[in-house]
Amino acid sequence: MILAFDGAPVDGPAYEAVTRLAQHSPRWLDTAVTVWSAYGLALFALLMVLGWWRARRTGAAAAVTALAVPLAALLAYGLDVVLKPVVREDRPCQSLRVSTLEACPAPGDWSFPSNHAAIAAAAAVALLFVSRWLGALACGAAAAMAASRVWVGVHYPHDVLTGLVVGGLTALGIMLAAGRLSPALALRMTAAGPLRLLLSASAHGPGSAP
Repeated sequence: MILAFDGAPVDGPAYEAVTRLAQHSPRWLDTAVTVWSAYGLALFALLMVLGWWRARRTGAAAAVTALAVPLAALLAYGLDVVLKPVVREDRPCQSLRVSTLEACPAPGDWSFPSNHAAIAAAAAVALLFVSRWLGALACGAAAAMAASRVWVGVHYPHDVLTGLVVGGLTALGIMLAAGRLSPALALRMTAAGPLRLLLSASAHGPGSAP
């Protein structure tokens, strides 16, 4: 038998209050939140592509920075996956008697921290280094993603808050490093032939500014 951490004493009452509210909310709202919770990460992928596409018009170094955004999201997900079996927190819908909008994951599908929140936060913070308005939009979407995971019943509030912190800090480290390395990487990639297409939509040089 695998011993698991019970996160209910941390913020179980807050979780129960949210899930009760979800049960008494209009059906259209619950449907919208459920769809967003399940498929909303696709928006972050779209924003990453848009950020890269716009960065190509700024210059090769900016494009390299934009290409680091999905790397930040991937590394945040990887760190989250490593943390889950270390903490081994049961899903709240397994520990508490509640009705949830989303089917409760199977035992062993650990709850802490939230993968969705970590990926969303990493994408949002990383996009701030590419475009302020895209980053701001992504930050709002990340907060909505985190809230939706509690609303549908698969995470405690502390799961998603920790996921946001893990994702945000991971992206901050990656993007600070990318900012320092991007000019040199841009020079190498520009000289690499086909990779040049990833970096520039025009005749801008590797370190050109807008």
